[in-house]
Amino acid sequence: MGRPLGALLLVLAAVSACGPSPESSVSAVPPALQLHAVLYSEIPGWTHDRQGHALAAFRLSCRRILGLDSEAAIGTGGVAGRAGNWQAACRKAVALKSAGDDVARRFFEAEFQPFSLADAAGGRGFFTGYYLPRVSGSRRPAAGYPVPLYRRPPDLVDGAPYASRADIDAGALAGRGLELVWLTSAVDAFFVSVQGSAEVALPDGRLMRIGVAGTNGRTYVAIGRLLIQRGEIPAESMSLQTLRAWLLAHPAEARELMRQNPRYVFFRELPGPDPVGSEGVALTAGRSLAVDPAFLPLGAPLYVDSTDGRGDPLRRLMLAQDTGGAIKGPLRGDVYWGGGPEAEALAGPMKSPGRLFLLLPKGVQPPGAS
Repeated sequence: MGRPLGALLLVLAAVSACGPSPESSVSAVPPALQLHAVLYSEIPGWTHDRQGHALAAFRLSCRRILGLDSEAAIGTGGVAGRAGNWQAACRKAVALKSAGDDVARRFFEAEFQPFSLADAAGGRGFFTGYYLPRVSGSRRPAAGYPVPLYRRPPDLVDGAPYASRADIDAGALAGRGLELVWLTSAVDAFFVSVQGSAEVALPDGRLMRIGVAGTNGRTYVAIGRLLIQRGEIPAESMSLQTLRAWLLAHPAEARELMRQNPRYVFFRELPGPDPVGSEGVALTAGRSLAVDPAFLPLGAPLYVDSTDGRGDPLRRLMLAQDTGGAIKGPLRGDVYWGGGPEAEALAGPMKSPGRLFLLLPKGVQPPGAS
C-alpha cells in the first residue's frame, strides 16, 4: 500500500505477488488506457450497489482534492482533467454528509460520466486483494520476538537502490537504533511487508498499527511465482494461504526463498485506526482500490465488475486510493478488504478477471476517448 511520504511502491498484495501477471495474457502491444463513454444502465449491477459506502470513501479523497490548486493535474496524461474539474463535485459530496444509497447513486449520476476501460490489446481487467494482517510483536527485543522491522533509514533516498533484503537480514542495519518493532517470525515479517501495513498485538494487550515509510528501491520479485516455476505449488492453487503454508512447512528453505525478493519495506507507526493509502487518506474496507497511477488517477471513482476471493460476484463502486509494487498496467486493481480472518479469506485467493469503469466529472474530455 505508497503512503503520504512520497511516491512509494507499497501494498504488495500477496496474491498478486503469487498469481498470474495481468500482462502475461496480452500481446506485446505497449499498455495504454482506452476510454469509451457508456450509460450507467450499461454498468452491470450499478443499481444494486451500496453506493452510500462509496460516497463516504469519496469524501475522504475530496479532503485532498479540495486542498489542491484548481490548475493542478489529477493523475497523468490529462485523462482526468484538473483539480478544478473535481472540486465542485467534492463540495457537493461534502455537503451531503451521510447519505443513503439512492441519494449517493443520484449524486454520482448527476456529477460524473462513466467510461468503460480497455488497454491497447483489448485485454480484460485483473483484480487481486490485500488486507490488514494482525501479528504478535514487541516494542523491545525479548524472548520469542527475534525478527525486527526497521524504521526508514535517514540516509535512504527514494528511488535509489539501498541495502537488499539479504544484506539487511545479514545485519546491515544492526546497531543503528532503527528497530521499530520485533515480530515472532520471519514469515510474519515477510507478509507484513507484502501487505504494507499491519496491526501488531503487543504483550500488554494493546495494538500498534504500522504502515510503510519507504522501500529500499530494489525490484520486487514474487516468490510465489518462483515456487510455481520450481513445480512446488501448481499455479491454480497458489494463494496467500498456500504460500504461507509452504514457507512454514519448509523452514530451512523459506529464509533463502524470501531473500530472492530483494525489495525491503521500512515501516512507521500510524496514529489512527485505519491504514493510509498512497493518496494520503484512510483506506475503506471493500471500497479502496490500489491502482497503477501511471494510468489511473488517485481519488477517482472506479466501478469493478469481477468476483471476490470466494468466487462470488463483486460489483461495486470503489475509489482509487492506493498503489502497489505488483499493481502495474491500465486495467490492474487490488481491492483492500480490511483486517481480520474474513478479510484474509477474501483477499488471499482473489485472482479475478473482470471489467473496470472510470467515473470522471462531467465536462472532462479525456484525450482519445470515444
